[in-house]
Amino acid sequence: MEEHGVKPDSPKGAGHHYHEAKKVTLVSVVVNIALTLLQIVVGIIGKSSALVADGMHSLSDLLCDFLVLFANRHGSKDADKDHPYGHARIETATTFVLGVILMGTGAALLWGAAQRLQDPAALQKVHFMTLWIAVLTLLGKEGLFRYMLHVARKLRSRMLEANAWHARSDAASSVIVVAGIAGNLAGVTSLDLLAAALVAAMIFRMGWKQAYHALMELIDTSLDEKEVAAIRTTLLATPGVRGLHELRTRRMGDRALVDAHVLVDPKISVSEGHYVAETARARVVKAHGALDVMIHIDPEDDSAVKRSLHLPPREVLLAHLEQQLAMPLPLSCRVALHYLDGRVEADIFLAGPAPDDAFARAAAALPADDPYFGAIRLFHELAP
Repeated sequence: MEEHGVKPDSPKGAGHHYHEAKKVTLVSVVVNIALTLLQIVVGIIGKSSALVADGMHSLSDLLCDFLVLFANRHGSKDADKDHPYGHARIETATTFVLGVILMGTGAALLWGAAQRLQDPAALQKVHFMTLWIAVLTLLGKEGLFRYMLHVARKLRSRMLEANAWHARSDAASSVIVVAGIAGNLAGVTSLDLLAAALVAAMIFRMGWKQAYHALMELIDTSLDEKEVAAIRTTLLATPGVRGLHELRTRRMGDRALVDAHVLVDPKISVSEGHYVAETARARVVKAHGALDVMIHIDPEDDSAVKRSLHLPPREVLLAHLEQQLAMPLPLSCRVALHYLDGRVEADIFLAGPAPDDAFARAAAALPADDPYFGAIRLFHELAP
């Protein structure tokens, strides 16, 4: 059996990836600074709790943007001695932090809105200007979301996509803010605070979703069933592969890590087994964008047959074989040993003249109850 591992491929165009992600994040920073200042200042002056809550949501975006810049810079680094699989998990950890920040922000705003709803003095009419700022925020956030999502999918970055959906949560919350402020101006003063509570709940829900998925990746949760089934199909379609078991997957950033036990013909050479493994590895990397693939070559399904670990190594087996044959093996012979189903099969290749009759008879007379050998086969190799 042989295991084949490869050094993880460096992220394709890592420098381009970093600069594109940096550009889109800086655009988000500028937009969020402008909107945050407008929302909070006008919200306080105009006495709109919903607009202030939305402003706090935008403020959390700013902190998230700076975390994204940090993670993108360090997560794009190539693999090194201490991080042989690369640094993509930095993005995953950052996504988790983003989720926790959103959960904390949402919980705090929800508590504040609930407290004010119980205070009749807090139920007051807001200024008309707050409605225009809410509409402007809605348009700005939706445009930012579409731009960020386009870049995130082009770069295949889960972290950037998480940040894009963060912007979309702002855009969705701005719809509620517009409705709450409009209702307040129409005479239902409690709608502004109700809108603030709904925005807070949306922030918390989005944070929970991002944190949960990042945590699942950090604890090496498998890819979804559809992706695993597709990888299984690719491996089984590889020429030379007879079966597959112990297929395991996990995610590293936006790419997959795959381990698999592949069953091949037990009588092929080591080099042919290596070729089959490398072919299978290359097919998975190409078809599924895997970061690393570990192929373990098996001559038999070791999850279902008797193991051979109790059998002795080659030197002991050859000495035992000579003892059973009561004669030494010819110096020119080549012996291939096959450890299968808890027994050993020996293929003896004799070079030069035809095998000696006495040797052939001795090999044929090997006891059926031999503790190691289940079969011995003699072959005569023709001279080149």
